[in-house]
Amino acid sequence: MFREHPIKILKYSMKNIWLLIFPLLRGINVLHFNAYALYAWVRGAWFDLTVIGAIILFGYFRWYFSVIEVDKNAIVHCEGILIKIKTVIPIENISVTTVEHPMFLMPFNGVRLSCDTRSGFFKNVDMKIVVTKKVCDEIMLYMQDVDRSNLNKGTDKPDMLSVILFSVLFSSGFSGVVYVATFFVKGGTIAHDIISASLARITETTEKINSSFLIGIPTAAVAVGILFVCAWVLSFVINLLRYSMFHVESDMNCMSVTCGLTNRRVYRIKNKHINYIDLRQNILMKIAHAVTVNVSCSGFGSDSQYMPVIFPIKFERDIRNMGKSVVSESLVPDCRPYFSSIGTYIWQAVLFSAVIFPLRNLSDRFFPQFSELSFFVAVMLEIPCIWHIAVKIVSLMTSGISVYKNKIVIRCSKINKFHTIIAERKNIVRIEIKQNILQKLNGKCNIYFMFCGETRSNYGVKAVYLKDVRKLIKILNCDI
Repeated sequence: MFREHPIKILKYSMKNIWLLIFPLLRGINVLHFNAYALYAWVRGAWFDLTVIGAIILFGYFRWYFSVIEVDKNAIVHCEGILIKIKTVIPIENISVTTVEHPMFLMPFNGVRLSCDTRSGFFKNVDMKIVVTKKVCDEIMLYMQDVDRSNLNKGTDKPDMLSVILFSVLFSSGFSGVVYVATFFVKGGTIAHDIISASLARITETTEKINSSFLIGIPTAAVAVGILFVCAWVLSFVINLLRYSMFHVESDMNCMSVTCGLTNRRVYRIKNKHINYIDLRQNILMKIAHAVTVNVSCSGFGSDSQYMPVIFPIKFERDIRNMGKSVVSESLVPDCRPYFSSIGTYIWQAVLFSAVIFPLRNLSDRFFPQFSELSFFVAVMLEIPCIWHIAVKIVSLMTSGISVYKNKIVIRCSKINKFHTIIAERKNIVRIEIKQNILQKLNGKCNIYFMFCGETRSNYGVKAVYLKDVRKLIKILNCDI
């Protein structure tokens, strides 16, 4: 039998911090700053001490009655004084065990231990406790661990360069920050010039306004651009701290992922509870055949601040022999879109791209004095549209669905990211086939797959022939 770390007494005490309102109300009388009020407050100090003592005592009893028991069959957490709450999790059902070493707990020799299963929704952690390092080590003896005498190949330690590249590429949209910063810096300068010239033509009085007020426009724009860049730099540093010292090991049954500098985290992931593997890329990584390997598993990356990554940056050729995954460029898709479907993929981006400059020309007729600014805005709007068209063309050429033995491989894109989903066929929980009126006429459809997990996972391919989908469904032993 174990108990939580004594520091939890403070957390349990904080739940009754509202009781301090009574000493606060009593202390209001002292605000008069007269001798009698001060004497009365000192005389009644026992009441304040009693309230504080009651708060701490309640926290102590909450901690004392919070008991943890573990054996080879289950881990049990019992808490509560009058109303008992007992959480029982069978060891066999634990998908991910997480051990965190936050910096604020290090001086107290404390760690945070979490156990999560495939049950529940919205990424709720089934059990989270704070214990001493000694208690954590004893509990972890009952959890499944990697057999280091039988490690899988290809799970070598990622080098620092891959961690840095990962932090650069996934730090709050690197290209987006550069784009927005450029927009504000250059756009502010143009706006300053236009407004200065316009007001100068009206009266000479505006020269004073120009020198005192308008000179701040480009400065403010530059400041906003610098703010965006600084925000990205901060995000980059945080990601670097989260994923530095990255290390992964795996065998046929378990995977161990360790990362983090200021908050060291150790994950033990049960392989059979992995819903699917997600190989993520942007268009530059697609050209370089580099991927970021993520896995969907309850409890891994459940915190929105962390990505469920097991390899920050890795080349496709280096992960083809990794555990359960199947990554083969020679794998012929059973279902894929053809070039005739290009309109479905790019029509929205092409439409937006086509109307930007006509709208700019129209605005110049009514506001010719803003011609330079409108041209700059139009160019800045055109860039993401062209980029999106390129992404969708690559998506058309690379998307497809393959069935290989007991696995399904889905190559698709979402917004500007490419995904290769590798999953066991048994983890498919829903298949959706959608057709609009035009697709009904040309015999095409969109197909989407949903997999088991705590959150909604929806991956699919657009504009594929219905006859190919029927063959695919038949291979999957389904019926439509």
